[in-house]
Amino acid sequence: MRIGIDIDGVLTDVEQYQLAVCSKYVYEFFDKGITDGEAYDTADIFALTKEEDEKLWDICIPHYSTKEKARAFASEVIKKLKYAGNQIYIITARTNTDRDDVLGEKTRNIVKKWLKDNDIVYDKIIFSSEDKLDACLENKIDLMIEDKVENIEKISKVIPVICFNASYNKRCQGKNIIRCYSWYDIYGRIKH
Repeated sequence: MRIGIDIDGVLTDVEQYQLAVCSKYVYEFFDKGITDGEAYDTADIFALTKEEDEKLWDICIPHYSTKEKARAFASEVIKKLKYAGNQIYIITARTNTDRDDVLGEKTRNIVKKWLKDNDIVYDKIIFSSEDKLDACLENKIDLMIEDKVENIEKISKVIPVICFNASYNKRCQGKNIIRCYSWYDIYGRIKH
Protein backbone atom coordinates (compact mmCIF):
# COMPACT_ATOMS: atom_id res chain seq x y z
CA MET A 1 0.00 0.00 0.00
CA ARG A 2 1.13 3.55 -0.71
CA ILE A 3 0.67 5.72 2.37
CA GLY A 4 0.78 9.51 2.11
CA ILE A 5 1.82 11.37 5.26
CA ASP A 6 1.55 15.09 5.93
CA ILE A 7 4.18 16.84 8.09
CA ASP A 8 2.68 19.82 9.93
CA GLY A 9 -0.08 18.61 12.24
CA VAL A 10 0.64 14.93 11.58
CA LEU A 11 4.36 14.36 12.09
CA THR A 12 4.48 17.44 14.33
CA ASP A 13 1.95 18.85 16.76
CA VAL A 14 1.58 22.22 15.06
CA GLU A 15 -1.56 22.99 17.06
CA GLN A 16 0.26 22.81 20.40
CA TYR A 17 3.23 24.71 18.96
CA GLN A 18 0.98 27.55 17.86
CA LEU A 19 -0.92 27.69 21.14
CA ALA A 20 2.18 27.43 23.35
CA VAL A 21 5.15 28.93 21.51
CA CYS A 22 3.54 31.33 19.07
CA SER A 23 1.35 32.78 21.81
CA LYS A 24 4.49 33.99 23.62
CA TYR A 25 5.55 36.06 20.64
CA VAL A 26 2.03 37.27 19.89
CA TYR A 27 1.81 38.60 23.43
CA GLU A 28 5.32 40.14 23.37
CA PHE A 29 5.07 41.78 19.95
CA PHE A 30 1.37 42.54 19.51
CA ASP A 31 0.00 42.48 23.08
CA LYS A 32 -2.67 39.99 21.96
CA GLY A 33 -3.71 36.58 23.15
CA ILE A 34 -5.61 33.55 21.93
CA THR A 35 -9.06 34.47 20.64
CA ASP A 36 -9.98 31.15 18.99
CA GLY A 37 -8.09 28.13 20.32
CA GLU A 38 -9.82 25.84 17.83
CA ALA A 39 -8.81 27.70 14.67
CA TYR A 40 -6.29 26.30 12.17
CA ASP A 41 -4.36 29.40 11.10
CA THR A 42 -2.46 31.63 13.52
CA ALA A 43 -4.13 34.72 12.03
CA ASP A 44 -7.46 33.30 13.23
CA ILE A 45 -6.14 31.88 16.52
CA PHE A 46 -4.79 35.27 17.60
CA ALA A 47 -6.92 37.67 15.48
CA LEU A 48 -3.81 38.93 13.66
CA THR A 49 -3.63 41.11 10.59
CA LYS A 50 -1.89 39.64 7.55
CA GLU A 51 1.22 41.72 8.34
CA GLU A 52 1.26 40.62 11.99
CA ASP A 53 0.83 36.98 10.99
CA GLU A 54 3.74 37.22 8.53
CA LYS A 55 5.94 38.80 11.21
CA LEU A 56 4.95 36.06 13.66
CA TRP A 57 6.00 33.30 11.25
CA ASP A 58 9.22 35.15 10.37
CA ILE A 59 10.03 34.76 14.08
CA CYS A 60 8.65 31.24 14.64
CA ILE A 61 9.37 29.31 11.44
CA PRO A 62 13.17 29.02 11.87
CA HIS A 63 12.71 27.37 15.28
CA TYR A 64 9.64 25.33 14.35
CA SER A 65 11.09 23.93 11.13
CA THR A 66 14.40 22.87 12.68
CA LYS A 67 13.86 22.26 16.41
CA GLU A 68 10.28 21.04 16.83
CA LYS A 69 10.37 17.29 17.44
CA ALA A 70 8.28 14.68 15.70
CA ARG A 71 5.26 13.34 17.56
CA ALA A 72 5.80 10.43 19.93
CA PHE A 73 6.39 7.15 18.10
CA ALA A 74 5.98 8.64 14.61
CA SER A 75 9.39 7.32 13.51
CA GLU A 76 8.83 3.92 15.11
CA VAL A 77 5.39 3.40 13.56
CA ILE A 78 6.43 4.62 10.10
CA LYS A 79 9.36 2.18 10.16
CA LYS A 80 6.97 -0.65 11.08
CA LEU A 81 4.66 0.32 8.22
CA LYS A 82 7.55 0.53 5.76
CA TYR A 83 9.10 -2.75 6.85
CA ALA A 84 5.70 -4.42 6.49
CA GLY A 85 5.93 -3.65 2.77
CA ASN A 86 4.15 -0.30 2.54
CA GLN A 87 5.59 2.62 0.58
CA ILE A 88 5.82 5.88 2.50
CA TYR A 89 5.21 9.17 0.69
CA ILE A 90 5.73 12.39 2.61
CA ILE A 91 3.36 14.97 1.10
CA THR A 92 3.80 18.48 2.43
CA ALA A 93 2.46 21.88 1.48
CA ARG A 94 4.74 23.73 3.88
CA THR A 95 5.14 27.36 2.83
CA ASN A 96 7.77 27.99 0.12
CA THR A 97 8.56 24.31 -0.56
CA ASP A 98 6.84 24.44 -3.95
CA ARG A 99 8.82 27.52 -5.08
CA ASP A 100 11.35 27.09 -7.87
CA ASP A 101 14.00 29.46 -6.51
CA VAL A 102 16.71 29.73 -3.86
CA LEU A 103 14.19 30.12 -1.02
CA GLY A 104 12.27 27.07 -2.21
CA GLU A 105 15.46 24.99 -2.38
CA LYS A 106 16.54 26.16 1.08
CA THR A 107 13.13 25.32 2.57
CA ARG A 108 13.06 21.87 0.92
CA ASN A 109 16.53 21.14 2.34
CA ILE A 110 15.39 22.19 5.83
CA VAL A 111 12.43 19.78 5.55
CA LYS A 112 14.66 16.91 4.39
CA LYS A 113 17.14 17.56 7.22
CA TRP A 114 14.30 17.66 9.76
CA LEU A 115 13.01 14.30 8.50
CA LYS A 116 16.51 12.83 8.78
CA ASP A 117 17.11 14.34 12.24
CA ASN A 118 13.80 12.86 13.45
CA ASP A 119 14.56 9.47 11.88
CA ILE A 120 11.51 9.54 9.59
CA VAL A 121 11.97 7.01 6.78
CA TYR A 122 10.25 7.49 3.45
CA ASP A 123 10.37 6.36 -0.16
CA LYS A 124 9.50 9.71 -1.72
CA ILE A 125 8.88 13.28 -0.63
CA ILE A 126 6.41 15.43 -2.53
CA PHE A 127 6.37 19.19 -2.13
CA SER A 128 2.87 20.13 -3.18
CA SER A 129 0.49 23.04 -3.23
CA GLU A 130 -2.09 23.40 -0.47
CA ASP A 131 -4.43 21.11 -2.47
CA LYS A 132 -2.94 17.65 -1.96
CA LEU A 133 -5.54 15.66 -3.90
CA ASP A 134 -3.59 16.00 -7.17
CA ALA A 135 -0.40 14.75 -5.49
CA CYS A 136 -2.31 11.75 -4.09
CA LEU A 137 -3.78 10.90 -7.49
CA GLU A 138 -0.53 11.39 -9.43
CA ASN A 139 1.36 9.13 -7.01
CA LYS A 140 -1.41 6.53 -6.66
CA ILE A 141 -1.68 7.00 -2.89
CA ASP A 142 -3.96 4.40 -1.27
CA LEU A 143 -4.30 6.10 2.13
CA MET A 144 -3.51 9.64 3.27
CA ILE A 145 -2.76 10.75 6.84
CA GLU A 146 -3.75 14.41 7.13
CA ASP A 147 -4.97 17.03 9.62
CA LYS A 148 -6.17 19.96 7.49
CA VAL A 149 -9.96 20.03 7.08
CA GLU A 150 -9.99 21.13 3.44
CA ASN A 151 -7.55 18.38 2.41
CA ILE A 152 -9.35 15.71 4.41
CA GLU A 153 -12.69 16.59 2.84
CA LYS A 154 -11.34 16.65 -0.74
CA ILE A 155 -9.11 13.58 -0.53
CA SER A 156 -11.68 11.44 1.32
CA LYS A 157 -13.99 11.70 -1.68
CA VAL A 158 -11.46 9.57 -3.59
CA ILE A 159 -9.39 7.56 -1.07
CA PRO A 160 -9.50 6.85 2.68
CA VAL A 161 -7.98 9.51 4.95
CA ILE A 162 -6.78 9.09 8.49
CA CYS A 163 -7.65 12.37 10.20
CA PHE A 164 -5.02 13.08 12.87
CA ASN A 165 -7.14 14.51 15.64
CA ALA A 166 -6.90 18.21 16.47
CA SER A 167 -9.39 20.71 17.86
CA TYR A 168 -9.51 22.47 14.47
CA ASN A 169 -10.65 19.32 12.61
CA LYS A 170 -13.27 18.00 15.04
CA ARG A 171 -16.06 18.47 12.48
CA CYS A 172 -14.40 16.14 9.93
CA GLN A 173 -16.60 13.10 9.67
CA GLY A 174 -17.89 10.94 6.91
CA LYS A 175 -17.21 8.18 4.49
CA ASN A 176 -13.49 7.39 4.08
CA ILE A 177 -12.51 9.47 7.15
CA ILE A 178 -10.92 7.56 10.03
CA ARG A 179 -10.12 9.64 13.12
CA CYS A 180 -6.94 8.69 14.99
CA TYR A 181 -5.35 10.16 18.11
CA SER A 182 -1.76 8.92 18.10
CA TRP A 183 0.75 7.14 15.91
CA TYR A 184 0.04 3.78 17.54
CA ASP A 185 -3.68 4.38 17.00
CA ILE A 186 -2.83 4.85 13.30
CA TYR A 187 -0.72 1.71 13.32
CA GLY A 188 -3.53 -0.35 14.83
CA ARG A 189 -6.07 0.93 12.31
CA ILE A 190 -3.82 0.22 9.34
CA LYS A 191 -2.77 -3.19 10.63
CA HIS A 192 -6.34 -4.35 11.28
